[in-house]
Amino acid sequence: MRKRAPPRAFPPIAGKGTALDEAIATGRETTLPAALAEPAVPVRRGWISLLFLANIGLWLAIYAPLQVLLPEQVQSLHDHVVKNNAVPSGTDAVLLSVVMGVGAIAGLIANPVVGALSDRTTSPRGRRHPWTFGCALVAALGLAVVAASPAIGVMAVGWFIAELGLGGMLATLTAALPDRVPVSQRGTLGALIGISQMLGTVLGALLVTVIITRMSAGYAACAVIVVGFAAVFTLRTADEPLPVRYKPDHPLSTALRRMWVSPRAYPDFAWGWATHFLVNLGNDLGTLYLLYFLSRGAHYHDPQTGLLILMALYAVALLAAGSVLGTLSDKSGRRKPFIVGAAVLMALAAALLATSPTWTMALVAAPLLGAGFGTYWAAAPALLTQVLPAAVDRGKDVGIINMGYNLPLVVAPLAAGVVLGLMNSYPALFALSGFVTIIAIWTVSRVRSVR
Repeated sequence: MRKRAPPRAFPPIAGKGTALDEAIATGRETTLPAALAEPAVPVRRGWISLLFLANIGLWLAIYAPLQVLLPEQVQSLHDHVVKNNAVPSGTDAVLLSVVMGVGAIAGLIANPVVGALSDRTTSPRGRRHPWTFGCALVAALGLAVVAASPAIGVMAVGWFIAELGLGGMLATLTAALPDRVPVSQRGTLGALIGISQMLGTVLGALLVTVIITRMSAGYAACAVIVVGFAAVFTLRTADEPLPVRYKPDHPLSTALRRMWVSPRAYPDFAWGWATHFLVNLGNDLGTLYLLYFLSRGAHYHDPQTGLLILMALYAVALLAAGSVLGTLSDKSGRRKPFIVGAAVLMALAAALLATSPTWTMALVAAPLLGAGFGTYWAAAPALLTQVLPAAVDRGKDVGIINMGYNLPLVVAPLAAGVVLGLMNSYPALFALSGFVTIIAIWTVSRVRSVR
């Protein structure tokens, strides 16, 4: 088992208003346990590999339903009720937006709440691991409900449950970065997290379109994978336990009220969060409706195969950019130039599809978007964990950062539903994607404490 650095002197950056804060500020507490200390020892390949595997399982369970299973199931249920004249035809995109939006709200709730709960957990198995595995089980339950859904309403309930689990798991896995990884490794590890998102997305699409073609079996496979990979990570790696005396002494209700992080007190955290939100919103607007775009916008003859081709191009570009630029970001110590470059590439991809919504242009835009998102992940996780306000609130604060991922999954379906419902225009949807991504260049420039 890898040895942790011994507890060391720590500055008074813990959350305000606790006995621990006062002890640190007055000098009565000069050291912190390993669970709260800033990581100093580089993480090893075995730990990195298992975290990578757990993240692949998480993203597969998120994106296989989002990109393939949910659209197909909504379309199937929609076509059935159209036959019975229950709803007008052509409303499946709007119904899909509702299901996705409901699920994203669950993820939005779960991220900071599970993060805060894990900050207070004093289990011998650690603060994060019990929640990682428990949330994977909740996600599997939700996927089972979705698979058995006879109606859109039941689907929405099932996806809400699934996203509660997936959102909570995202919070605890992301907290591993500030918990265990020194700043000098975070660009590389952040890039690997981005690559795991890409691999989970591509492998999920392959799994439920090529290997498994029955919809219910596809959901079952996602459930088994997310639970299995979470089990391997939590059983094979250590998670430093929090000594009981370091548990925040305020009640949970107070902890939940303290979810708000003041932008005035922590402006870099606020600007970093805004950047994360905008880049993810741009990416979601550009990718979540690709299957419908290929079918109805580009009129491609085989939308499912076309989606796989585009995702493969996206994946290769993301892998190349992330694997090279993550290390470069760590060596240079700079994060902001990489994020600016990422936003430019992603906005360019969106502009190409907005001006020429064709299959040929999609083949050009997909690798540009992948390269941009890979570049973003090579630097953004490092920047975001470098502006966290409090050591004792890492889980909660990382959960708030992850709301910058989940909130776009609420906003993107709603915005897409309006654009496609009122304008029936995929070029307008891609133009919106490029616009919000460009704004991220301004927000990241406002971060002062990280280069």
